[in-house]
Amino acid sequence: MNKSLPDKVQIIIIGGGIIGCSVAYHLAKEGAKDVLLLERGQLTCGSTFHAAGLVGQLRSSANITQVLKNSVDLYRKIELETGQATGWKMNGGMRLACTKDRWTELKRQATTAHSFGLDMELLSPQEAKELWPLMETDDLVGAAYLPTDGQINPSDITQALARGARRRGVKIIEETKVTGIRTENTGISGCRKVAAVQTEGGEILCEKIINCAGQWANAVGQMAGVSVPLVSVQHQYLVTEPIEGITNDLPTLRDPDKLTYWKEDVGGLAMGGYEPNPVPWAIEGIPEDFSFSLLPENFKHFEQFMIPAVERVPAFETAGIRKLINGPESFTPDGNFILGEAPEVNNFFVGAGFNAFGIASAGGAGKALAEWILAGEPPMDLWVVDIRRFSKVHQDKEWTRSRSLELYGKHYSISWPHEEHKSGRPYLKSPIYEKLKNQGACFGSKLGWERPNWFAPENLRPQDVYSFGRQNWFPFVAEEHRKVRESVAVFDQSSFAKFRVTGADSERVLSRICANNVAKPEGTITYTQMLNSKGGIECDVTAARLSQDEYYIVSGTGFRTHTDSWIRSQLYSTEKIELKDITEEWAVFSLMGPLSRNVLSKITSSDLQNEVFPFGTCRTIEINGHSVLALRITYVGELGWELHMPRSSAESVYEALMNAGKKHGIVNAGYRAIESMRLEKGYREWGTDITSDNTPFEAGLGWAVKINSGTEFTGREALLYKQKNPLKKMLACFTIDDPEVVLLGRETIIRNGEVAGWLSSGGWGYTVQKNIGYGYVRHPDGVDREFLDSGSYELEVAAARYDCTLHSGPLYDPGMIQVKQ
Repeated sequence: MNKSLPDKVQIIIIGGGIIGCSVAYHLAKEGAKDVLLLERGQLTCGSTFHAAGLVGQLRSSANITQVLKNSVDLYRKIELETGQATGWKMNGGMRLACTKDRWTELKRQATTAHSFGLDMELLSPQEAKELWPLMETDDLVGAAYLPTDGQINPSDITQALARGARRRGVKIIEETKVTGIRTENTGISGCRKVAAVQTEGGEILCEKIINCAGQWANAVGQMAGVSVPLVSVQHQYLVTEPIEGITNDLPTLRDPDKLTYWKEDVGGLAMGGYEPNPVPWAIEGIPEDFSFSLLPENFKHFEQFMIPAVERVPAFETAGIRKLINGPESFTPDGNFILGEAPEVNNFFVGAGFNAFGIASAGGAGKALAEWILAGEPPMDLWVVDIRRFSKVHQDKEWTRSRSLELYGKHYSISWPHEEHKSGRPYLKSPIYEKLKNQGACFGSKLGWERPNWFAPENLRPQDVYSFGRQNWFPFVAEEHRKVRESVAVFDQSSFAKFRVTGADSERVLSRICANNVAKPEGTITYTQMLNSKGGIECDVTAARLSQDEYYIVSGTGFRTHTDSWIRSQLYSTEKIELKDITEEWAVFSLMGPLSRNVLSKITSSDLQNEVFPFGTCRTIEINGHSVLALRITYVGELGWELHMPRSSAESVYEALMNAGKKHGIVNAGYRAIESMRLEKGYREWGTDITSDNTPFEAGLGWAVKINSGTEFTGREALLYKQKNPLKKMLACFTIDDPEVVLLGRETIIRNGEVAGWLSSGGWGYTVQKNIGYGYVRHPDGVDREFLDSGSYELEVAAARYDCTLHSGPLYDPGMIQVKQ
């Protein structure tokens, strides 16, 4: 390769594994002309060369499934394009179930596949054996088969991508180590941008950097002050000598109940697995000379797979062993890979942390990231892999390692509905955490925060018991729900992401960023979205105007980094505005229910009557000598207030609320009750019901858009354009009366016998006594109310179809009488 380094390029990719080469290929294919890829060793020398090469497609997200489908589309044709053999085989992929619960999981996965346009077939044990004759099937309940899955040679496909990139002008320089990254101020408070990459051969000025350094990605990120939360874990698989009966078209096989996966390998079998006791690697850093390197064989640790493997494939017992490969790979704290622009530094992008499915993801992930880089925003909703899903907790190396190892160990465990992870807890706690714990709180964890999901009675241990049916907390959440609807309850929502916006330009800037009108009088709350250039919903927040030059913005717990990053990305250096994250500094209690005014009026002298303190307003009140910002707003559909205060005031205010509410039977309530009530009320959740792929019009939120005000705001032009054309999808509500059915989201919407979409969220409504699901009904020719109402609907749940009822509005209190009383 030409080792002469340029002084300046537009885009630099760091890392020459399959991800970096895919990004380079797609950038060039999209027309980028000035791209340089730097590799510290040689292409594929990190973890790519020793990957197993299985290519599956189904994920729990529609768009990530599409990313993997895009990989398959590319792998099918790139050999013809470049002349470089890849070893691609579309031999299908099969997944086995040995228990009733695993079979239920597979049936739900099959429904998800149908929702996302994949033809996943459910097979009997005998049908599975016909596809995989060497397999023992006596213990099988069934299997699922995806005919479009396959396998590929990782090194060869990487070379094909590199060849395709070079042909389009990408310069690839190997044996060049990056030693530093220089950034500079943007002129906006707290914001920096990419300036240059430093190498042993000199500094290269650049406009954009893409960190595709695999296991080295966090070390590379730290050079720029960017956190890339991933850890290296040992991962082993064994390759046998040829075995009689193994054919070239044998499907890949995943046997999660026995923790193993299989694929054909030169007439033999490659078998590996995901053990519940993974071995971390390079805790103190990756050795300097680790290139085309493997770790010592660890047969003792691998032994746990051998008996299950022989039980599944008896011929494996007498097969000769060609090699045991121990190659470390990078894993993340939530099992999803990492894409996108880092929140810490503008124009610093990341594509890393692929959790051992980087080969399957690379083609589509490289395409998505290249389009993101060139357009300045992702081509579709990629929230589940967006680097902005992380926060300060993920900068804690020990926490990240602990959680990543837990997720690795659960790779083949059943993915239970509502499952909570255990590692690294507790981390962030509300001021009243111990009080709630002593009152039976069963906590969940969100972005490091401990949050009460439900409360157990005195005689019951507060612990989730997982199943695919109604779980153990179901009746207790029902009682919390009832108390909120009929009386009063307190929710600890201190984990809310909370921001103060100050400065002389606050109103003008937020008016440009927000789709709804925030230029309202002091003491007004505005529910608003923040849109991207396509009119998609990037943020879903409430903005309370505290004074002429100050706003208080609240968003969901999990969206803290994203909200902060999005707002900053919209600012100009000439604007007088400051954004401050005060999430940990303030606590929040939501007092909700028809008797909430009775309770609150006992502990404050402020007038709480509707005429004085109406819905959608805020003011500072005093409780027990503490100043509390009271927001008259709700996410459960009842009269109530969100009470925001400094942490130091929280315990005293909570005690006052509980004491004042005793005569009314006040209770604590948790997030599972919130979910049930918000579904009944039709309130949307960002990340599920509304995303960057959905416009407010499609989501039924057009009323929250100042489209006709004449005020310019981000996304307005796109919305005006879309108004001229039929909507391609609309969010709709469906119910099923049968309590034995469990809706979770991703169930298939069937309209007049044809697949028309899938549920974005689902759950049980305790007041209406129905299963409730929300999802987008789609049609290429357009969707309107008449189209929705003219259809006959079913929902596919775990591969079975159920009649359902379509609803045109909220199931509970559609007239907002309860909220505004």
